[in-house]
Amino acid sequence: MLRTHRRNLAALAAWSVVEALPVLLSGTLVAAALDHGFLADRPFDGLLLLLAYGAALVVGTLGTRQAIPHTAAVVESLRDELTRQVVRAGLYRAVYTEGAAADVSTVARVTRQVESVRQISGGLLLSLRTVAFSVVAAMIGLFALHPLLAAVTGSAVLAAAALMALLAPLLRRRHVALLRAQEELARRAGPQLTGVRDVVACGAWETAGRTVGVRVDAEAAAAVAGARAGAGRIAVVALGARLPFAAVLLSSGWAVRTGLLTPGALVGAMVYLLQGVEPALRALVQTVGNMGLQLSVTLRRLAGFLDVPPRQASGNAPVTGTGITLKDVSFAYGPFAEPLFTRATLDIPDGSHLAVVGPSGIGKSTLAMLIAGIETPSSGVVALGGTPLPELAEAELRRHVAVVPQQSYVFTGTLRENLTQLAPRAGDGLLDDAVAALGLEETVRRLGGYDGPVTGAGPLSQGERQLITLARVYVSGARVVILDEATCHLDRAAEERAEQAFRARPGTLIVVAHRITSALRAERIVVVGQDSLTVGGHGELLVASPEYAALIGYWHVAGPRPEDAHDSRPRL
Repeated sequence: MLRTHRRNLAALAAWSVVEALPVLLSGTLVAAALDHGFLADRPFDGLLLLLAYGAALVVGTLGTRQAIPHTAAVVESLRDELTRQVVRAGLYRAVYTEGAAADVSTVARVTRQVESVRQISGGLLLSLRTVAFSVVAAMIGLFALHPLLAAVTGSAVLAAAALMALLAPLLRRRHVALLRAQEELARRAGPQLTGVRDVVACGAWETAGRTVGVRVDAEAAAAVAGARAGAGRIAVVALGARLPFAAVLLSSGWAVRTGLLTPGALVGAMVYLLQGVEPALRALVQTVGNMGLQLSVTLRRLAGFLDVPPRQASGNAPVTGTGITLKDVSFAYGPFAEPLFTRATLDIPDGSHLAVVGPSGIGKSTLAMLIAGIETPSSGVVALGGTPLPELAEAELRRHVAVVPQQSYVFTGTLRENLTQLAPRAGDGLLDDAVAALGLEETVRRLGGYDGPVTGAGPLSQGERQLITLARVYVSGARVVILDEATCHLDRAAEERAEQAFRARPGTLIVVAHRITSALRAERIVVVGQDSLTVGGHGELLVASPEYAALIGYWHVAGPRPEDAHDSRPRL
């Protein structure tokens, strides 16, 4: 990811140099103001040098301001990538992990942790770059005053960094222990608080108190242990900044008498130590000791969520045909659920136009998901082109079989990006064919052409959203298209146009019907009954299928719904 932000990182480094300018010039300008100004009876020159230091502070503030947008660009990109991985892992667990459910609360919690990573990493990046550039600037300034000052201070800073490196694992362990103690306290205290009436009624105050008290003591012990470990951070600052300062102060008389340092250089060295090195070390201790620990723990927890179990590998067989067969297929949504299908058999030749009908909740959409390989039968075989679906390469299966659900999905971007999502290389000619076939011309004009903007919650009607979703699958070239009530927001004429458009394409069309007209247009009709599939034409089914005859009678008796008053024929 960092490679994609080379420009931002380079700009951040450049502005960090500008930000460190006051530290770089502070001791040198103060030393010059003393030696060549005030101590040389030239106060005006001394004031000018101090004014130059003030100007450097202004420039450094500008550097800080300019560095923030580049920091934000890097951090926001990190947040976006982590969010994508969290959502991908959540979907993977919900779809592919056996026995897992879509736990929205878990994904929301992990997403909040991603936001914490964003905030902490932003502060961490700002602090660490300030520490690094400030220490380097101070060391350059000390070297300019006298190389011995830089050598002594550099040795002390390296020793402090080594001590901090030794302390960091201990601090982390103490921090994790405190978090676990707090979580355990919350876990044990929760039932006691929610069941306080039972505690009072049973006179179990002492037992409840002991149960919670043990956890309170453990949490307090963990906090004390963390505080003791944190006390070691004081030694880091003392070793890296205060020790060199004490050395310079104690040797100041000797250094001035021997001419090793001028009085101005002596004061300048103290400025570098007190205003450059020590604040940087304090920031380092604060950063590693607090934000670094929080970031480390949060990232480990995120890693546990993102480490999804390995998915069972799909087959690698190519698709050699698009005829569909179901043989002795049984399916239920759980081991104790009532089966929707038991030993169901169905043959759908390539190029068929099939309608699926049946009462609401009988399993029409489930049958569509079984045909598409989205659901797996408990027993039996679903095959495409004679090859069982599990043996097919998944990418091949998804390229040949497309399901259009009732819920339409329109994404933020351009209309072209929405239409070509399943066929990125589709040209305008293919898009024009899809738009003309499905009656989407007015929507394309209103949006400003294929490159016009589309937003997920933009000014599109439900019908337009369904047409865009249908056009996306039309462009994809899938040989088997399953419309699972995918035209429910279209009027009768638009629905007929959409079905005829897909029927005119090469391949198979399966329509889970929600209007009688959809069923009557199909070559064959599948009636999904209670644990049964009956296949035939309209006239044949009226005689052979009581369920179908009952549905036809219901449709005609029920009449059109109020919301479908423009449609002269009733829906299912």
